[in-house]
Amino acid sequence: MTELTQLLEEKFGYQTFRTGQEEIIRKILNREDVLGIMPTGGGKSICYQLPALLFNGLTIVVSPLISLMKDQVDSLNEMGIPATYVNSTLHFSEIQQRLGMAARGEVKLLYLAPERLETADFLELLRHVDIDLVAVDEAHCISQWGHDFRPSYLKLAETLRSFAQRPTIVALTATATTHVAKDICHLLSIPAENQIKTGFARENLAFQVVKEQKDVYLLEYLKTNKGQAGIIYASTRKEVERLYHLLRHKEIAAGMYHGGLSEQSRSKNQEDFLFDRIQVMVATNAFGMGINKSNVRFVIHAQIPGNLESYYQEAGRAGRDGLPSEAVLLYAAQDLQIQQFFIEQSDSSIDYQQNEYLKLREMSQYAHTQMCLQCYILRYFGEEGTPCGKCSNCLDDRESVDITLETQKVLSCVKRMGEKFGKSLVGKVLTGSKDQKITQWRFDHLSTYGLMNDWTQKEVIQLIDYLTAEQYLTPSEGQYPLLSISPEGIDVLLGKRKVYRKQAAVKQLVMDNELFEELRAIRLSLAQEQNLPPYIIFSDKTLQELAEKQPQTSLEFLQIKGVGQNKLDKYGEQFLTILQKENK
Repeated sequence: MTELTQLLEEKFGYQTFRTGQEEIIRKILNREDVLGIMPTGGGKSICYQLPALLFNGLTIVVSPLISLMKDQVDSLNEMGIPATYVNSTLHFSEIQQRLGMAARGEVKLLYLAPERLETADFLELLRHVDIDLVAVDEAHCISQWGHDFRPSYLKLAETLRSFAQRPTIVALTATATTHVAKDICHLLSIPAENQIKTGFARENLAFQVVKEQKDVYLLEYLKTNKGQAGIIYASTRKEVERLYHLLRHKEIAAGMYHGGLSEQSRSKNQEDFLFDRIQVMVATNAFGMGINKSNVRFVIHAQIPGNLESYYQEAGRAGRDGLPSEAVLLYAAQDLQIQQFFIEQSDSSIDYQQNEYLKLREMSQYAHTQMCLQCYILRYFGEEGTPCGKCSNCLDDRESVDITLETQKVLSCVKRMGEKFGKSLVGKVLTGSKDQKITQWRFDHLSTYGLMNDWTQKEVIQLIDYLTAEQYLTPSEGQYPLLSISPEGIDVLLGKRKVYRKQAAVKQLVMDNELFEELRAIRLSLAQEQNLPPYIIFSDKTLQELAEKQPQTSLEFLQIKGVGQNKLDKYGEQFLTILQKENK
């Protein structure tokens, strides 16, 4: 056993290092600056906590998160490792006392917010203390192309350059694209070869996208997973409060967390969640960063976040203990408008805003792709992956249908419109809309006008979203992207490539389907018991979809059109009994 492994077991209770940890630590001990990119739950903190024990001087940990500081310091002190923090929650006398402890060598690690590095008391501390290591946590905040850019982090790079004796620097993040990683290395003068990426895949996470009946699905999900700890994220305080009251009304042990609550309320709710006094935390993205609760079994996004970096970081708070866990996105197209509003209201540069619109579009395409969801995320971060086998797309056993002809119609329309318009207008042309813009641009004279008039505009736009996610169409940058045809799309137009999309298999007339007849019989029986017309229980269309998709659980049953919570509670058990028997 090496000295490092011995220290790991003695102080932290682990017998082996996780992927990348030992390599980062050895570089630090060799006085090399290093960037570590490790997924949430990958064990980033040990990369600087363990070297801190071996250095004679002080290790400074720069973190933007007050909750993380207290949590980490409490954990270190519990392990017998002297550490403290300084942040805005402390009085002046407490700050001076803690800085004094650091100056006298009574602590090995000092946690600070980046703003603190610019203050006079910290600059005075520098004159008296040997600082061996500076750990920059959440290092993506230093890059203006990162998903959580903070100007104070940019000043951090200048401050580090001003140190009389420059300490070793380790920068750590869970979510950095290739562009952001390059930016971090440049700003902190970290050699490109000292970038250690352990891979973004989280093998224990199963990703899902759900597009129907968000509230109903959420309540049924929580009922199915009663007793498990989970986080529900929403984009606005108003939605957090609405969901919180909805859950409390349904007698689900929930708390809420957002910036509008008092510090006291936030601390109490966070503690209740950590100590398992409540099952679910409903929160804005202000909650969760740095919370080391390892047994979070699910993370549900009730509204779409602004980018895949934020989504993956927040989703990654599930299953930090390595046990099977779920990350569910409840998608609704109108939620994109909230994120667009946030971008519009920001006082950032036009370039930055354009980049944020681009990221939001990638997030939206995640909800429309039919490729493995884990693979889609990995591709975004510049990695190749193999299908996970457990996300909602991998488990989608519907038939892959050849939609090459429909795709050619869409691509042909985009081409004939000069590749200068967005999906909404393309959808209107294809469905034969009488919209004023169409006559104004004389698009009603195109050969593709009304070519898909047997589709609704919504269906065509969903197809366009799918073709964009699968990279047959390329959207331009900006808030209102214009569509052009990609090289893959050109191959489709030329007949060199086929396009497939999973959808319910086309069945023979349902009247001849035995399962459909069995479902009709149970519907008739239930209707007669209540003296109701059978269609009031479920329509023929709903029965047909039940026969085709054959849901096996209450959550799958809810995904059938025409099934709501009330009907699930009333009739779900009887119908599921037949459907489960059919699958045995």
